Amino acid sequence: MTQDTSPIRLAKYLAMTGLCSRRAATRFIRDGRITIDDRLANHIDTVTLVQSKVESKTGINSQETLKFDGVLIQGIESKQYWMLNKSVGTDCRLLIDDPSSLLHLLPASPRLYPVGRLDKDSRGQLILTNDGELTQQLMHPNFGHSKTYHVQVDRDFDDSFLIKMAQGVSYRDVTTLPCKMSRLANNKFEIILTQGLNRQIRRMSQALGYKVVDLKRVSIQTLALGKLGEGEMRQLSGSELSLLIESCRPSNEA
Repeated sequence: MTQDTSPIRLAKYLAMTGLCSRRAATRFIRDGRITIDDRLANHIDTVTLVQSKVESKTGINSQETLKFDGVLIQGIESKQYWMLNKSVGTDCRLLIDDPSSLLHLLPASPRLYPVGRLDKDSRGQLILTNDGELTQQLMHPNFGHSKTYHVQVDRDFDDSFLIKMAQGVSYRDVTTLPCKMSRLANNKFEIILTQGLNRQIRRMSQALGYKVVDLKRVSIQTLALGKLGEGEMRQLSGSELSLLIESCRPSNEA
């Protein structure tokens, strides 16, 4: 037995399923990657939610048939929050035909998606969730959330390297925002970024004459990787999740 609820915007529903953030959903619709009842979706489309009255794995679905790149989009599951210690060699893109894809490490249920990416040759903390709104908050550049990395380069550096990195580095057509730097060893440093440019730390280091040989993300906002083993994943505790969500709120809402 089911009960219909009011229609909602397609992009909002896609975020609620955990497929992506609402911002990414808008982009997927624009790029023709979403279909609704076997036609290309558009930005003004809405979906009608159907609430199941019987126990099931998924309690809420859309009345319409939705697909992403031809694959059926499942309904709304209860929100899940996990952390993975990603190994070097794992590709964060969810590609079923790629044996190195993160997709093959994730459970079939709950359906989890990475919040952002780590390069294939980087390792460390990934947040996995089906909460599209939290994903949006963590990834949107306007929020300036912090991410901490431990980085080893190919040779020893002096303090001027730390100062230049902290002030911001110019490469290609960008100049990075100021960041926090501290020394961990003669050839190793900690960097805290509030920016998320593609391969940013590697390109900053390269612009100053150094090559990154190891890059590990150790925290995002209040959430620390801790002693989680490489390749392992676990659910976030209630306190970890509460602190993370609180840290993501805009300052005028705190």
